[in-house]
Amino acid sequence: MLCPVCRHDNFEGEDFCANCGADLRSSDIPQQPDDFEGRLLGEHLDALGVGSPVLVEATTPVSEAIRRMRDEGVDCLLVMSGGRLVGIFTERDAVLKLAGRSIEGLAVGDAMTEDPVVLRHDDTLAIAINKMAVGGFRHVPIVDGERPIGVVAARDVFRHILQVIG
Repeated sequence: MLCPVCRHDNFEGEDFCANCGADLRSSDIPQQPDDFEGRLLGEHLDALGVGSPVLVEATTPVSEAIRRMRDEGVDCLLVMSGGRLVGIFTERDAVLKLAGRSIEGLAVGDAMTEDPVVLRHDDTLAIAINKMAVGGFRHVPIVDGERPIGVVAARDVFRHILQVIG
């Protein structure tokens, strides 16, 4: 067993370090991670301070949805139908799904990403980062039950991490 003080390699089961005399009795007992990364990644999404999401109905014309994104300075809209979250419409959707197509008469429900992956307001930053990385998402809705209450953007996560680490 390595001494946490002097790094001397002691025999397993020794109570004290043979080199420096440090107490080894508690060094093999699992401890709750309280390192910097553990604390940071264990923070709840509430720490990000994300604002309210911009909601649109699935029947909203794409042209109006894009105009609203520009006017409100947002990268995505949460798409609702019957009071329920049914999709997300992002800048990426606009570029990849609509480029070269006429948007005349096209509803946002026809161009959205359906059934988006969601986060709960009490999820941690680690969960958000994992879902974003695994799914390749830059925006993930936050819900409280069935009700959308925010959107976590990758830039929100990175900005928070930079503020914390200085």
